[in-house]
Amino acid sequence: MKLPAAVIFDVDGTLADSERDGHRPAFNQAFAEAGLPYIWSVAEYGRRLATTGGFRRLRGFLVEQGHPDDEAEELARQLHKRKTTLFRAACEAGEVPSRAGAGRLIEQLGKAGVPVAVATTGRRNWVAPLLDRLFGLDRFVHVLTGDDVGEGEAKPDPAVYVQALHRLGTTPQDTVAVEDSRNGLDAAVAAELPCLVVVNDYTVDQELSAATLVTDAFGGPGTATVLAGAPDALDGGMITPATLGLVLAGRH
Repeated sequence: MKLPAAVIFDVDGTLADSERDGHRPAFNQAFAEAGLPYIWSVAEYGRRLATTGGFRRLRGFLVEQGHPDDEAEELARQLHKRKTTLFRAACEAGEVPSRAGAGRLIEQLGKAGVPVAVATTGRRNWVAPLLDRLFGLDRFVHVLTGDDVGEGEAKPDPAVYVQALHRLGTTPQDTVAVEDSRNGLDAAVAAELPCLVVVNDYTVDQELSAATLVTDAFGGPGTATVLAGAPDALDGGMITPATLGLVLAGRH
């Protein structure tokens, strides 16, 4: 089985279990500190994830709540800055966990000689400390973040994947993307990358038919289940480098 020349991972919801118990509480604390009456429940935050990028998510929400456009823009910037500070502190304190099995897969890819990169539209000031805390930043040959693309180029725009491919010196024909959501999948597909989607509680019901393989976990610990794609793609109930080789071979 031919392995990919490189694997590019998303972060939020993919490598890290960061949305529900990381970003969401930080947003809510920022609201409270600003004296605003807003609280995003688990379900409400799930709906808000349809908009990528925390600043864009906040701005749209504030406009919905009746704030004038100019006020919403400035308030969203202030809230997002504070939220990012709070979330980074949570990352550095070890309060944001990795998804089970993600570290094992990264280690296996390293042993197999497959370079691993990150392509996220999260900001570097929290992405880097989170990755360093969970896996060790030196595990990743390149970390591409929202700081490396334009403000209007958050996923599903493919810009961050295009940048990652350029840095890696690989092509969509020999590289695999790993995502957790429809927005991330659309970005990968727009960059012509085959994509493995490892869903979470927020994304399990999304339309993901463009993915080459969809599972509910990485496995190891625990057992992953194939939700769409080749039923024999897992190795002992786990996603392994060989699984990613099958994703590459079975690209749409």
